[in-house]
Amino acid sequence: MSDATPATETPDYDALTRDIAEVPAVEVIVTVAVNLMSAAAVKLGLTEEGDAHKDLDEARKLIHALAGLLDGSATEISSFHAAPLRDGLKSLQLAFREASIVPDEPGQGPGEKYTGAIYG
Repeated sequence: MSDATPATETPDYDALTRDIAEVPAVEVIVTVAVNLMSAAAVKLGLTEEGDAHKDLDEARKLIHALAGLLDGSATEISSFHAAPLRDGLKSLQLAFREASIVPDEPGQGPGEKYTGAIYG
């Protein structure tokens, strides 16, 4: 006989997750930003799978959303959190410019409305 948990027993999800009321706003903002960065990297083909998930139109949207989030939250999160996120955003913007067959004009790339022109 096995002491394993029966397959029909469901995990206690309440015990596995934190109550959203306990999560500081800065943590939520940083988590969303990191998720946007990760998704943009996948859509730029920067993962191990490479071009398998590459979609520059989707990457543009994600980078633009990330830039808007960082611009809108800049005064709410410390530079301790903001600086590495801005560096990641710039890296994604440069990667987008390199991946584009026809690069956008300076200032017209994804998120450049918020960050200013990115030159690579």
